[in-house]
Amino acid sequence: MRWILRSLSEALTFWLPLSCAGCGAADVSLCEGCRLALAPRIHRRSVSSGVVVTAALVFDGVAARTIRALKEEGRTSLARALGPALAVAVRAAVGAHGVRPVVRITAVPSSRAAFRRRGHRPVELLVRASGLRSERLLRVARTPRDQRGLGRIERRANVAGALEARPIGGGVVVVVDDVVTTGATLVEAERALRAAGADHVVVVALAHTPRRDGSAEEPQGNPR
Repeated sequence: MRWILRSLSEALTFWLPLSCAGCGAADVSLCEGCRLALAPRIHRRSVSSGVVVTAALVFDGVAARTIRALKEEGRTSLARALGPALAVAVRAAVGAHGVRPVVRITAVPSSRAAFRRRGHRPVELLVRASGLRSERLLRVARTPRDQRGLGRIERRANVAGALEARPIGGGVVVVVDDVVTTGATLVEAERALRAAGADHVVVVALAHTPRRDGSAEEPQGNPR
């Protein structure tokens, strides 16, 4: 049986060769060096009055390439390598806010078009890979236009009212996204959850875009 599985693996490698998502090294999904590069380094960014995002990684280099491969190339197995960093960010965010143990976790939702294109919901996948359980408390009420190329104020206006939440009935909710740039989507998610009755909303992202020359870097790839 083992030799059959090994033969099948070798055949798949021949026809569908693997390369490291982080550096392109052959015959490995993610090399050891790139795995080490995904070690979390907690960063907090204020994106609005009263809304602080806690992130585990910088959306650059290995982390950016790995997240893009997960989202846009369908390499969903990479979630297992990214999940531990997200788990650290959630714990750090909850601890920083001094709230009681998390009651509910929810992911920023994908649009229907993005789900049809990808066949999966990246943020929910990342939450599961982190060992946490999420609920679908948020839904897309209207699809905003592509955020790329928009400034901070334009992004806020673009996503305003884009999300709705199921009735919460109090308690603490952690809302998770994959990448935070200006934070407009997470601010909208926080608003929708509070409007639905959440007493406290903790905001987390797997990665944050580095600020260069006073601006935020745009993550490449298709919109949510």
